[in-house]
Amino acid sequence: MALFLTVSVKGLDNGLVRTPPMGWLSWERFRCNTDCKNDPDNCISEKLYKTMADLLVSEGYKDVGYEYINIDDCWMAKERDSQGKLVPDPERFPSGIKALADYMHSKGLKLGIYEDFGSKTCGGFPGSEFYMMSDANTFAEWNVDMLKFDGCYSDPKQMEAGFKAMGQFLNNTGHPMVYSCEWPLYQIGDKIKPDYGAIRETCNLWRNFGDVQDSWTSILSIIDFYGKDDGNFSSYNGPGGWNDPDMLVAGDFGLSYEEEKTQFVMWSMWSSPLFMSNDLRKISNHTKQLLQHKGILAINQDPLGAQAVRQWQISSVGLWLKPLAKNGSYAVAIVNRDDQGMPHKISVQVNQLGLSGPAYNFTEVFDNKFYGHYKSSDQFTVEINPLGAFLAIATPTDS
Repeated sequence: MALFLTVSVKGLDNGLVRTPPMGWLSWERFRCNTDCKNDPDNCISEKLYKTMADLLVSEGYKDVGYEYINIDDCWMAKERDSQGKLVPDPERFPSGIKALADYMHSKGLKLGIYEDFGSKTCGGFPGSEFYMMSDANTFAEWNVDMLKFDGCYSDPKQMEAGFKAMGQFLNNTGHPMVYSCEWPLYQIGDKIKPDYGAIRETCNLWRNFGDVQDSWTSILSIIDFYGKDDGNFSSYNGPGGWNDPDMLVAGDFGLSYEEEKTQFVMWSMWSSPLFMSNDLRKISNHTKQLLQHKGILAINQDPLGAQAVRQWQISSVGLWLKPLAKNGSYAVAIVNRDDQGMPHKISVQVNQLGLSGPAYNFTEVFDNKFYGHYKSSDQFTVEINPLGAFLAIATPTDS
């Protein structure tokens, strides 16, 4: 499998993640909890990942596309072995990572793992500095399906060369692995302008903003960053390479249901990777139904892979437009950031939505209901709940 081939958008083409990857990732919800003695059900361990894998299958998530179970930081022993190889913590991962990968594969799932470009991981465990070839080979031997490569304890000025090298080492193993990079995130923090062309040629997905937290403030900060689209990074999004705004926190503690809907809508509009970070044992039915909503997921998984761009932001209202692969259609999202207690009525002409055709049929996505037929000059009116989002498909018609 060739890692450094170019496609029409000069992007990585290793045949992987032609639509945004979907799955579950431990970090936001379970962090670096290594206390299995006192908290055995929630610590970073093979038990936790197997439990979430079982629920991904039994609760219907796998059926709608969630297929990765991704380990994050703090899975390792504090030291490498005598040959310099990474070792999973023997008490928390007694069966080893290969056995865990085999478990995932037996269920039709895939396993992701975490390492760091620096001398240490963010949690203080052994990093890949001076060991990148060895670590790539180890992950291949374990049949891992994805690597998330972080950037703590490293120099952002060295990341372009270093992340490219790790990508080549992964490629050289001959074992297909999705490559998830934190490279632009750290460069932006160091006031270095990321080379998104080089990033796309190297990585399958890449983080370019800070870690998501379990709060509406955090979600809004990410929406604003993607709305500004500094460096036109949206144009590098597409099959095989994806901007990654970080995890879905629906089902955790900090968001209302309307806020959960807004995060899920926007991540889907951006063709973002969809990695839940929640406790699938405790998730509510309405959040589960949201995360498995086939209409919203179809927008995320649209084969064109376009990233929605914000057309305008007027006071508390933002309008986003995403071209879709079929029949010149668009996904239209309107986000209401107003928190003053009652639905906000928004009324604009159809041509103010950024749609240039003469007429469109609108279908509201949440309830899959025909919303109406509108000509370009017609007034388009919606009511959106506080901190909520309206989502529709606009299909062009002749008149």
